[in-house]
Amino acid sequence: MMVQSPLHSSLPTGALLFADGTIFSGYSFGAEKDHLAKGVLGEVIFNTAMTGYQEILTDPSYYGQIVVMTYPHIGNYGFNPDDNESSKCYASGLIVHEYCEEPSNWKSRESLATFLKRHGIAALTGVDTRAITRYIRSAGAMNAYLVSPAPKNKAEVEDILARLRKEPSFGDRDLVFEVSCKEAYDFNSPYAPHQGAWNFPLTKAKDKPLVVVLDFGVKQNTLRSLVERGCRVKVVPARTSADEILAMNPKGIILSNGPGDPALVQSAPANIRSLLGKLPIFGICMGHQVLAHAIGAKTFKLKFGHHGANQPVLDIESGRVMITSQNHGYAVDPDTMPKGAKVTQINLNDKSVEGISLPEQRALSVQYHPEASPGPHDSMAYFDDFMKAMNYV
Repeated sequence: MMVQSPLHSSLPTGALLFADGTIFSGYSFGAEKDHLAKGVLGEVIFNTAMTGYQEILTDPSYYGQIVVMTYPHIGNYGFNPDDNESSKCYASGLIVHEYCEEPSNWKSRESLATFLKRHGIAALTGVDTRAITRYIRSAGAMNAYLVSPAPKNKAEVEDILARLRKEPSFGDRDLVFEVSCKEAYDFNSPYAPHQGAWNFPLTKAKDKPLVVVLDFGVKQNTLRSLVERGCRVKVVPARTSADEILAMNPKGIILSNGPGDPALVQSAPANIRSLLGKLPIFGICMGHQVLAHAIGAKTFKLKFGHHGANQPVLDIESGRVMITSQNHGYAVDPDTMPKGAKVTQINLNDKSVEGISLPEQRALSVQYHPEASPGPHDSMAYFDDFMKAMNYV
């Protein structure tokens, strides 16, 4: 089935091809490389955020994914170095209905197209993103090729599809290991001036407690959130042993966000199991899922995942509802939770697990991103709860 583009342009043609033969046509405005003709592979997901394309593209959680933005007009405020979540672009590709060629923003240093070309990222515009979203909601998130130029005939389509069908699925690799840092490093950069205007006071330590962050694909705003609260931050590779972490004498441990299937993350669950009860632990997104595996629970793949800045989450004990920023394709199975572990929060859209607590082991985790970026600040106070667990309140 061919889904025609609703727009026309002088840009090179391009197309998104799924393994079942569904094709969405458009125009290429990103990287111009030879490999685009062969196809850029990625798991196609849709993101419902109205803003935040810069943070999304530079978030390691999107590694290996082709992101479809459901908001129709993308790129109007350009790119600036302050809002990047890492030093490079991790998404495999970007698909938008309409992109802005000339951004208007005093902070902007380059356009969306310039950023994508500089980082070698494929992108399509002039695409019916509503149709892609409806397709994914029906068929589920899956692999696809983004190609440019678009195939000209049936023979070219069949050649592309034959190669696509031989590709491994998105969940066949330990993607956390691929994005995690290879050596430990210190992080000491606070928020940029425009990033720190929260609507509540931050809990700050005066004696610079050391927090070790297990890097499953960490976002810089998680690290900034700790620095702003007076912490020294040491980021370590995902497979760092419990003994190595304890030898650093930290006050607490953060399990970061990251990409892929949590069941394939090697070494980390066993290491976390050895750390439970010895130090306060706070898991975020992938960290939440890996913590679940560490205590013997299981995870499963969602049909099309949660990707956006508007996911409603209910805190079961308080009855409070938070609007959260999320990016994950897997969820914790509540029926596999062991004795002593509590489900603390659920997603109001599909009732999936959004938070767990291990009170006796001083461990807490959430499935979403309390550091936001982009998104609401409803859950930012969980970093203050982590400070409390380290006895700084």
